[in-house]
Amino acid sequence: MTMKEVKIPFLMVVVAAAALLPIWVLAAAKQHHQEGGEKKKLRFGSDGQFKILQVADMHYGNGKTTTCLDVLPSQFPTCSDLNTTAFVHRMIQAEKPNLIVFTGDNIYGFDAADGAKSLNEAFAPAISSNIPWTAVLGNHDQESDLSREGVMKHIVGLQNTRAQVNPLDQDVIDGFGNYNLEVSGVEGSGFENKSVLNLYFLDSGDYSTVPSIGGYGWIKPSQQYWFERTSAKLRKAYTSKPQAQKAPAPGLTFFHIPLPEFASFDSSNFTGVRQEGISSASVNSGFFTTMVAAGDVKAAFIGHDHLNDFCGELSGINLCYAGGFGYHAYGKAGWDRRSRVVVASLEKSEKGGWGAVKSIKTWKRLDDQHLTAIDGQVLWSKSSAGMRRKKPVGGT
Repeated sequence: MTMKEVKIPFLMVVVAAAALLPIWVLAAAKQHHQEGGEKKKLRFGSDGQFKILQVADMHYGNGKTTTCLDVLPSQFPTCSDLNTTAFVHRMIQAEKPNLIVFTGDNIYGFDAADGAKSLNEAFAPAISSNIPWTAVLGNHDQESDLSREGVMKHIVGLQNTRAQVNPLDQDVIDGFGNYNLEVSGVEGSGFENKSVLNLYFLDSGDYSTVPSIGGYGWIKPSQQYWFERTSAKLRKAYTSKPQAQKAPAPGLTFFHIPLPEFASFDSSNFTGVRQEGISSASVNSGFFTTMVAAGDVKAAFIGHDHLNDFCGELSGINLCYAGGFGYHAYGKAGWDRRSRVVVASLEKSEKGGWGAVKSIKTWKRLDDQHLTAIDGQVLWSKSSAGMRRKKPVGGT
């Protein structure tokens, strides 16, 4: 990939707006608590698409006083957390997603004097957009003055979030931020009351709590049990009447720390770049095998290793990094910060209405002058999965 020097965009605009963030973010959170109503269902739009914006590793600190890491010398004097904020705004405006997913290390706790304030400011662009958003925890979110539970509870209290502290139907589960979201079909279609795309969010932990095992955390058996039960329940609903389907609806998983299986690829069998090692746990928890056995997961999206942004397929599941997003996170000077976009598209039914998911595609955008889109690829398609339609479907 060609490396080029670019100016950090829209800094002055964000500096001017930054002073307002704490006031309206807190007001929005208060309003959310007062309303206390049911959140509107996530569903595909009338264009037959559902778009997800993934933001990995913002590493937000204290705002405009927090300096950037690994940027060009010409960028450093004016670069701060506000550049991260500007990039989130740019991505939302450019892609107009249906859901924004933050995949951990949302704040860099060691450099966040007030954890709640930093979380408010980090998520402020998502909150102000009025677009549904959600988040999982990384290994740095709890290093300020809030515990992991405290961070997740604060996130759940913010406006427009779909995050949950943990599932209500399982009394004992490791971590915080294990939950699933269902995306229904187009309103007015035969699938309007069916989840045609299932999103799973898991806490991959921070660091090992087993004295004899060092390194990062991992997804525990209690979490995998919850995932298996949830996947099976969703499969049963999708393959039952009305509109009974033969196979489960496609699923996507989101967490922070890579699985050991992310090390299975080289440049010949992935799309993107690998510029650092795979910082997974030192033990294999078996979650990849659990996903394969469930049969519905088509891709897993993570962060953690900022200089990796590749997708590679293993046993029918695409394992995808997003690439580093935040300017207070380590990076590589001249290698643009980036974000991943994921789009699921529906097929047309025989009667001309919108049906089940036809394909899942992805690309990344760089925080350069033009928000350059790179590495477009198809992660999954119904036809390539060996499922034949009764009738050819028009379009691409």
